[in-house]
Amino acid sequence: MEAIEVTDLRKTYGGTHAVDGVTFAVRAGETFGIVGHNGAGKTTTVECLIGLRRADAGTVRVLGEDPARRRRALAQRLGVQLQDSSLPERMKVAEALRMFGSLYRDAADWRRVMDRWSLRPLARKAFGDLSGGQKQRLMLALAMVGDPEVVVLDELTTGLDPIARRETWRLIGDLRTAGTTVVLVSHYFDEIEALCDRVAVFARGRVEATGTPAELIARTGTASLEEAYMALEGADR
Repeated sequence: MEAIEVTDLRKTYGGTHAVDGVTFAVRAGETFGIVGHNGAGKTTTVECLIGLRRADAGTVRVLGEDPARRRRALAQRLGVQLQDSSLPERMKVAEALRMFGSLYRDAADWRRVMDRWSLRPLARKAFGDLSGGQKQRLMLALAMVGDPEVVVLDELTTGLDPIARRETWRLIGDLRTAGTTVVLVSHYFDEIEALCDRVAVFARGRVEATGTPAELIARTGTASLEEAYMALEGADR
């Protein structure tokens, strides 16, 4: 069963083809990676997936719905953490979880979410006083408080120190174990290789290849996903 289907997606800004005929599908329950350098079309694709942008051409279906037309309905079934997510500096952790939970018809108990993501010791701490890793943990918890069927995470670990980054990896692994469909967007190839069941390799607004990290590495005769990406990108020049 496909949780997400994208077919011939196109989006242009002025004379720039940000997304140029992208096609891929995400199976229910898998962790699916979107990898590529800055400007490859990753974020624009994600914005079309969650209904923040309307495609110029092509089709997008998330849980069978068109995000551009059914954004409000899909918001009840999606969890989203975007690259520049933030909260008011003085908002407390518990306050944020309680408020976000109130936005969903069938939310998880925000207290249980707080415990699941090890946030109870930080319940009364202000967002502005959290470390980078703690903020990311809270953002993940907020993405999950609606008990979503699909969660989209865009550049989740950018700017984190190595310890916080590894802790965030563990949390994403917990989502996979729980059976949540995860779309993980990153320009960190080691992150995608470690966490994802399958991956779409983006370059210049197109999908150059899809498959498991091992399949892409074997297909290109390289030793890592980053080397496979460079081989695929170079082959298309």
